[in-house]
Amino acid sequence: MTSDWSLRDRLKWLSSNKIIETEKRTSPHTTPFPSTEANNSGDRAMPTAFVVGLRPWRRNLKPWLPNRRIYRIGNKSTIASLLLACILCVYRKADVYVWGFKHPPFIDTFCSKFGIRLIRLEDGFVRSVYLGRQGVAPLSICFDETGIYFDPSRPSDLESIIQSYNFEADHALMERAERCLKQFIEQGFSKYNASPERDVLDIYGPKKGKRILVLGQVEGDMSLVKGLTHTIDNNELVRIAVRENPGAHIIYKPHPEVLHRTRTEPPQSDPNDVSDICQILEQDIALADAFATIDHVYTMTSLAGFEALVRGIKVTCLGAPFYAGWGATDDRQPVPRRTALRSPLEIFAAAYILYPRYFDIRSGRKVELEEALELLHRLRSSELRSGGAIAYEGVAEPHGHRRGNVP
Repeated sequence: MTSDWSLRDRLKWLSSNKIIETEKRTSPHTTPFPSTEANNSGDRAMPTAFVVGLRPWRRNLKPWLPNRRIYRIGNKSTIASLLLACILCVYRKADVYVWGFKHPPFIDTFCSKFGIRLIRLEDGFVRSVYLGRQGVAPLSICFDETGIYFDPSRPSDLESIIQSYNFEADHALMERAERCLKQFIEQGFSKYNASPERDVLDIYGPKKGKRILVLGQVEGDMSLVKGLTHTIDNNELVRIAVRENPGAHIIYKPHPEVLHRTRTEPPQSDPNDVSDICQILEQDIALADAFATIDHVYTMTSLAGFEALVRGIKVTCLGAPFYAGWGATDDRQPVPRRTALRSPLEIFAAAYILYPRYFDIRSGRKVELEEALELLHRLRSSELRSGGAIAYEGVAEPHGHRRGNVP
C-alpha cells in the first residue's frame, strides 16, 4: 500500500500476476501507444493523468482536469493493458482516471498496491438534453476516489458525504439545495431531457385507487450488476409490485432500449410477458409527466427513483442505489454502513451540489448547479438545437423535443 516501490518491484509484480507473460510481440503500427492531450506546453512539472478506455466524446477531459498532462490509452486489448501497466511503473506520481468499471481488470489491485490514485468517472445527475451515446457532452461528471456511487459493495465519496456531512449546520447549502430542487421540479428536469411533454392522464385514464409506477432498467447495466445482491429482472419487479399491492393500478415504464428492443446483449426480459397484470407505457414519456398522479414507485436501482422521492412519492428499492439506506425509502437490500438518517433534500444537496463537478464547455468555465440548470433550460428551450448545443469532437445535440428520461 505504498508508492515507494522500485521499477523492478512493479515489473516483478506484473509478471507474477501474469499481466506481462501473456504478451506477444505486436507490430509498431498496431501498438496502442498513449496519445497526449495536454502536454504541448513543455511544462514537465505538471502532474500526469492517464485516462483509460473512454469513448471519443469522453476523451476531451482537459476542461475537467486543468494543469495536467493527460494521456489516453485504450483498454480493449491485452497489449494496451501491458502498456498501461508498464507506463504506471515509470510514472510513480501519475493518477489514473477510468470510466466506471471499464478498465483492465488488474487496475484496482495494481493501483492500490503501488499507491497510485485511481479516480472513477461517471456522468452526473444533471447531464444534458440528449443521451450520451449520441455524442453529447455532459454538464456534469462525478469524480470518485473511493468507489463510485452506483456500487454499494464498497464506500464511495458520495456515500461518505451523505453519511458524515453536517447538513444541519450548513444553512447556506440547504437554502441552495431548496432553491435548486424547486427549479428542478418546476421545470421538469431529469438526467436527460429530450422526451416530449404529454398529458399522461389521457394515457393512464381516470384514477380509481392506488396508482403505482414500476421503473424498468437495462438488465445487465452495471448499476444492477453492482447494486443488486439477488438478481431479478424487470418483469419480476413488476410481479413483486403486483403481489404487494392487490387491487392497485400498476403501470410499468420499460427502459426505452428495452421497449424498442435496441438493446439485445445481454438478452432483456419482454414487457409483453407481464402485459396481463399491468399497464405498459409504450409512449416516450418524460419522467416528470410520468410521475403525475403516482402514489408509489418501485425500482431496483434507477436514478428515476430518486427523482420520484424528491417529488414526495414513496419509493421502494429492491437494490441499493445511492439514495437508499438513509431512512427516506422503503429498502429491501440493507447497507449496514449507512447509519445516518437523511431527508430527500439532504441527499439532493449531497448528490447534486457537493459530489459532482459542473462545466460549461462553451464558455470554458467551471460552473455550479444553479448555472448548469439555467444552461440546461436554455438548451432545452432552443429551437436551434445543433447551433447552440454543447459538443465534443464536433458532435452536437440533435434536433428533438423536451423533457427528460433516466435510463
